[in-house]
Amino acid sequence: MPDLNGRIAVVTGASRGIGYHTALELAKAGAHVVAVARTTGGLEELDDEIQAAGGAATLVPMDLTAMDAIDRLGAAIFERWGTLDIFVANAGILGVISPVGHIEAKVFEQVMNVNVTATWRMIRTLEPLLAKSDQGRALLLSSGVANSCKPFWSAYAASKAAVECIGRVWAAETQRLPLRVVNVNPGATRTRMRAQAMPGEDPETLPHPSDVARKLVTLCGPELTTTGLLYDFRQDRMLSYHAPD
Repeated sequence: MPDLNGRIAVVTGASRGIGYHTALELAKAGAHVVAVARTTGGLEELDDEIQAAGGAATLVPMDLTAMDAIDRLGAAIFERWGTLDIFVANAGILGVISPVGHIEAKVFEQVMNVNVTATWRMIRTLEPLLAKSDQGRALLLSSGVANSCKPFWSAYAASKAAVECIGRVWAAETQRLPLRVVNVNPGATRTRMRAQAMPGEDPETLPHPSDVARKLVTLCGPELTTTGLLYDFRQDRMLSYHAPD
């Protein structure tokens, strides 16, 4: 586990699942965690665990569809710390598993707003802060369906493909900075979203979110030297994207 003492980290979707455990592991490694989520109860539980582990957190109850609130978050971090070292874009929603033509417009738009637009808006407000760090790290959570284009997963798959594209472009734009940007495919994980998508699956056959979280925290350390790649948790390696024609 890297030594993250003195580092400031933002984690979205921090009230449960991979986000919750990533925030906890970052705090255990010494980072001050700015935990963002819509569910206040989950954030308070996280704060209790972080304090019990000797860490510190700032809780930000926020709906990521409130775009103005995202803008204010960057300003608040600047006023308090003046910089940011780690950004884990974990928040996301599944929508529905349904044929493309059967998805309600409001459901499709909500998936895009939470998974794509809010991620872009977070990047826009946090990039100037990450650029000030001597070891900036941005991890954007994706999914295997972004590339497999699994039937009935169109909204979620399209949103994660868009996130990966944004991550790759952002990495190329910032490659001269100390900032490293990595897309992450955690694979099937024992989360509420996975249970929603695959209700008949035995969750005990899947990795626990804490397993994924510990690996994500290692990517926030100095040993990460590459940018613009895809980290696959199941394969435990970085994957390169195809070069453009």
